[in-house]
Amino acid sequence: MQLYLGVLIFSFIVTSLLIVPFIDFLYRMKLVRKEEKKEALAKHDLKAGTPTGLGILLILVIAGLFIILFPTLLLPKSGAGLVSSFPMTRELVVIFVTFIGFALLGMYDDVVKIFGFGRTGFFGLRRWHKFAIQWVIALVSAGLLYWGLQIHFIYLPFIGIWDLGFGYFFLAAFLIVTFANAFDITSGLDGLGEGLLMICLSAFWVISVSQLDQVLSLFIAIWIGSLLAGIYFTIYPARAFLGNASGMAFGATLAIVGLLSGKFVPMLIVGGVFLLDGGSSLLQIFPNVPLHHWLELVGWEEPKIVARAWLTGLVLAIFGVWLTLL
Repeated sequence: MQLYLGVLIFSFIVTSLLIVPFIDFLYRMKLVRKEEKKEALAKHDLKAGTPTGLGILLILVIAGLFIILFPTLLLPKSGAGLVSSFPMTRELVVIFVTFIGFALLGMYDDVVKIFGFGRTGFFGLRRWHKFAIQWVIALVSAGLLYWGLQIHFIYLPFIGIWDLGFGYFFLAAFLIVTFANAFDITSGLDGLGEGLLMICLSAFWVISVSQLDQVLSLFIAIWIGSLLAGIYFTIYPARAFLGNASGMAFGATLAIVGLLSGKFVPMLIVGGVFLLDGGSSLLQIFPNVPLHHWLELVGWEEPKIVARAWLTGLVLAIFGVWLTLL
């Protein structure tokens, strides 16, 4: 655990040193948020002009630090050789195919929105095109889990292991796409998605350490450290927004983390707030969706919504971790 905490602190320091210059770069490049089109979100017009795309830096730092630290920690002289629940190379391929694949798709979405390419038709993809690409990436990732890592079962608390066979392939792809969109939707308020993600990752960090999956534990430690630095600038009132690049990448990779842990039900519980908020947008069950915007509409202040969502996420995370210990 000492190793992971040291990695977390190092990731936090590196991101903290880079983040202010990167925000200044976003300003210079005019990568800023536009005005909201929905009348119910008129109050968010005050956020127009805030730089967006901070998630790109976090993605680069997370990937870069892992590439640097992973082989270093594997050297025999380090005395800290890593072990994993799966073949290391294949596990890393699953993680980074999802992480980078969804990041590139989200980055494309950011560029189209920021520069107005959607209005001109230049490089424009319709919503169903992007959804289809999400499924392509998710199916590749699910295939790597099913055929590459030979995962075809889920563990149900109080019941035991349930072998899904080929059905696991489609379930995994569905969960990856679901979490990618749920996180992207939930990130609509300052610090909401990032704080919930921090709670979810902390829960899965505990699970991965208990399972001795050091590869996954190392990746999560780097992710948490970088995310901690980012949250400082995204909590209310946000100085910068993550954008869709990290929105899709973080959500999809959170699903991969849960699937690699083998804890299906705890994953749904730990990520419950994401699923509730994202599901409310899909099902259109409120006058204004997603749920966090409806709460604004009925009079809740933004910091109040975020704080209570974090508390709910924390309780769910504790419950989810408890289930894994049964």
